[in-house]
Amino acid sequence: MDISQLPLNALRAFEASARHCSFTRAGLELRVTQTAISHQVKALEEVLGVTLFKRLSRGLALTDEGHVLLPVLTDAFRRMSTALSQFEEGNFREILTIGVVGTFAIGWLLPRLASFRDQHPHVDLRLKTNNNRSDILLDGLDLFIRFGDGAWHGTDAIHLMDAPLSPVCAPAIARRLRIPADLAGEELLRSYRRDEWSLWFRAAGFEPPVLRGWMFDSSLTLVQAAERGMGVALVPVAMFGQEIEAGRIVQPFDMAVQAGGYWLTRLKSREESASMRAFRQWLLAEAGAGRRP
Repeated sequence: MDISQLPLNALRAFEASARHCSFTRAGLELRVTQTAISHQVKALEEVLGVTLFKRLSRGLALTDEGHVLLPVLTDAFRRMSTALSQFEEGNFREILTIGVVGTFAIGWLLPRLASFRDQHPHVDLRLKTNNNRSDILLDGLDLFIRFGDGAWHGTDAIHLMDAPLSPVCAPAIARRLRIPADLAGEELLRSYRRDEWSLWFRAAGFEPPVLRGWMFDSSLTLVQAAERGMGVALVPVAMFGQEIEAGRIVQPFDMAVQAGGYWLTRLKSREESASMRAFRQWLLAEAGAGRRP
């Protein structure tokens, strides 16, 4: 198909509708009416000869054809937006969008970012924090620093550092903990990675108790809850040195278990730009410096 025959506004309408699963929210983003969005998508379907959405009572659902088209358009519009942003105010600058799991962003990256700015003043860094659940393509990320085992489909992953997990809690709770088995009588705060407490108890030589109760989607909120005396959190303690030094939380046991690490990832299909390479080299140098005695 001759791409010049495809209506640009209709492509934008489809891409926004697919991201939001809604013609109404797509219209709000593109500043047109819901009816206009619906008509533009219908026109695109007629040109392509396929159905892109299933119209449901509760909203929209992509068809197989829509699933094929969406990531291509999302990537194309993101690239155009990035390129045009480089010419803002008449000055050419490189835009670099980094996704970072919030724990790593606050506990390690932010205190060091001034160094990157000083070394690469021509790069405008855009940081998007998340709870480790993000889509590099759909969220428009050039690079993504995430926690895990390094095995993510379609991505190149470079190991930055290990992140051993150890219990932390408020000082009042720590005073009644003598051995790891004492934790069975406390509220054990959990993340969505449900096997972490089991790994820790077995590494400490104890059978893990039945876990129930509070669950959080990030170590940041886990530690906030622990500070408030809501229970004991299992977190990457290296990311919370300031809180421990200030006495807001206590690490009652030295025992730590390895359940993953922090990795720098990018899509294999994405060519590494000069700014991506600069950030990768800077990040690895900083991480390496932190590992040296």
